[in-house]
Amino acid sequence: MTYDLVLANGRVIDPETGLDAIRDVGITGGVIRAVSDVPLEGTRRLDVGGLVVAPGFIDLHSHSADLAGHRLQAMDGVTTVLELEAGAYPVSRAYRQAELEGRPLNYGFSTSWAAARMAVLAGVDPNATLTELLANIGLPAWQQPGNAEATARIVAMLEKDLADGALGIGILVGYAPKADPAEYLAVAALAARAGQPTYTHARELIEQDPDTPIDGAEEIVRAAAETGAHMHYCHVNSTSIRHVDRVLALVEKVRREGSRVTTEAYPYGAGMTGVGAAFLAPELLHRRGLSPHSIGPLSGGRYGSAEELAAAREREPGSSVFVHLLDEEDPAQFAFIQRALAFEDAAVATDAVPLIRTPDPAAWPLPANAASHPRTAGTYGRVFRQLVREQAILSLPEAIRRCSYVPATIVPALGRKGRIQPGMDADITVIDPETAGDRASYSDTVRPSDGFRHVLVNGSFVVRDGDLLPQSLPGRPVRAG
Repeated sequence: MTYDLVLANGRVIDPETGLDAIRDVGITGGVIRAVSDVPLEGTRRLDVGGLVVAPGFIDLHSHSADLAGHRLQAMDGVTTVLELEAGAYPVSRAYRQAELEGRPLNYGFSTSWAAARMAVLAGVDPNATLTELLANIGLPAWQQPGNAEATARIVAMLEKDLADGALGIGILVGYAPKADPAEYLAVAALAARAGQPTYTHARELIEQDPDTPIDGAEEIVRAAAETGAHMHYCHVNSTSIRHVDRVLALVEKVRREGSRVTTEAYPYGAGMTGVGAAFLAPELLHRRGLSPHSIGPLSGGRYGSAEELAAAREREPGSSVFVHLLDEEDPAQFAFIQRALAFEDAAVATDAVPLIRTPDPAAWPLPANAASHPRTAGTYGRVFRQLVREQAILSLPEAIRRCSYVPATIVPALGRKGRIQPGMDADITVIDPETAGDRASYSDTVRPSDGFRHVLVNGSFVVRDGDLLPQSLPGRPVRAG
């Protein structure tokens, strides 16, 4: 048999079966058709000897859903990007827009509790964009407790979106920390009935806010136990910070008791969010061990005073800022991040954010002054450089598993991804294990990663010989149902 494409002589690593051996991989019609220990015939045959053939990386937590963001993540080995934490509402509009524009990577969306809540409590007309969500993130009306009628309306909106193919429910409760815990349970119960996960940006931990209605970690695990929902804990590293050991111990406990709680983390000490986020109020920063100087705009520098930060929050609450939560140069502080990433079955996820100063989203290379968080460009490269080669915290096969197969097991619709097996989607990342690494930094935020030699999405090259192919748009929607 002759295949459309054969990746020949590569070290094939399939996390599900444990295969780690030299094999040929035959691809036809966007699907892996054969994984063979004897040479395969192909219309095109690419020798990848000395390289690792891995399932394409699946990013569960990317807010960088446009063309420019997809391209940057493709250079980091990603083949599927999902907007699950914030979500989109109405989800059908988000899918339609992406399909009309075309995408190099596969894409998908959860429905958005925050957008539904803004519609019900603040009168916002949702348009399924993150730009709108961030612009309204600081509105007091949506952050307040609701009532039973409001909760019922929110749940009904989310239920309709789940029927339209949403991949679960994104819950930004950390941005509305006064929301009633009963509302959170109602949303989790809806997800359980639908057989889809929730993806939570946790509200404050009790150590961070003694007045919180409920400890953020306790809320997530309680919802899993009481409703039977699969609760996914987004960026556990950046919401838990120095309390990550307590949070992970709690997750481990409820797992032993039979609840399904999954986690994700990224390998950076700084987060990024809209400056108007509730937890960045100057009077609350001390609860996280922060000060105004811990926060700075993408353009550079840090806020010098509470007054300067307050003015920025008032002037443009949706403007993105770096929030330096942990010092990456301090081994004791970076160890918190390492433990979050090494936690059992934790997925690697980027929390990639939209690029700014990209007036033409179709332009490649990116403009010299384009900016983002370095995790947008470099999360997976940093895992391979830092956690695999330099620190030996993860083995190469384990790092690949956490970047591909583990996230595929979290989202029910990803059953054909995250695996190198016959019948699986041909989403493949070919890695140079000696050079794969990040190049983006806080001062050069969108510099593409190195060492991801070839990236295929549905059998089509998006990255070939380390170069992005700008005209390649083989990405397909990932929907539930």
